[in-house]
Amino acid sequence: MTRPQFPSGLAAIADRYDTILCDVWGVIHNGRRAFTEACDALVAFRKQGGQVSLITNAPVPEKQVVRYFEPLGVPDAAFDICVSSGDATRAELAARPDITVWRMGGDEGWEHDRFLYEGLGHTFIDNENADLLLCIGLRDQVNDQPEDYRAELAGAVQRGIPMLCANPDKQVRVGGKLYWCAGALADIYEDLGGQVIYPGKPYAPIYRLAIERLTGLKRAPQRILCIGDSPATDVRGARLQGFDSLYVGTGLKEHGANFEAEVTDLLADYGEQATYAMTGLRW
Repeated sequence: MTRPQFPSGLAAIADRYDTILCDVWGVIHNGRRAFTEACDALVAFRKQGGQVSLITNAPVPEKQVVRYFEPLGVPDAAFDICVSSGDATRAELAARPDITVWRMGGDEGWEHDRFLYEGLGHTFIDNENADLLLCIGLRDQVNDQPEDYRAELAGAVQRGIPMLCANPDKQVRVGGKLYWCAGALADIYEDLGGQVIYPGKPYAPIYRLAIERLTGLKRAPQRILCIGDSPATDVRGARLQGFDSLYVGTGLKEHGANFEAEVTDLLADYGEQATYAMTGLRW
């Protein structure tokens, strides 16, 4: 497997691309603060004529994602648009009217999760007799473990209910701590023999949505660069869509002094190959 290239900064490769699809959590912020160098790099790319779509597996629509940017210090000038797994999930729900939905929600409950389905007219029931299981996250992200849900999920699998996974990520780093996400429950569902629908990365719907929402430059696949911190979603998603990828080491994985060797081994563990790798996104 070919090692990635290790550019000193985005400036060294920026003229090869018209469009960047950039992950959010772990690349431009960590849930506590913005990564200033990463934001500055995206600002610089846009100043030289490039377009940037932030592309995130957050299980909420765009408006709910970007409302946190100003408090964290992410500038508006760093991106043109933001597309989320929540946006793609909402589109999947809209394509399935008149079904009953069993909602497995995240920590903030109905008030937070409602943006995924508000106004679509679905009926929600809290049992495995629904037509669809909408998995948004663990009910208690701090104290629950994915395996706590195995018996509950098994009942839905036995009834043949498909799961719509609003966030394919298995974990996310908030500050210095990892938390479980909906993707970990989807893994169990598939292990039990259930069907899972994934609108987010690394699957095609979220990439199609991001490119459709951008305007202006023609986006030949070889002129699109995907940036992210996850071999399983960002690097794999880029490969599946035929795009180049830049892995950055500021997210899920904590790296040591020998970054190049560690990244090469990490990608090999996932059976993936990034085009480039950097310790963190910078210009």
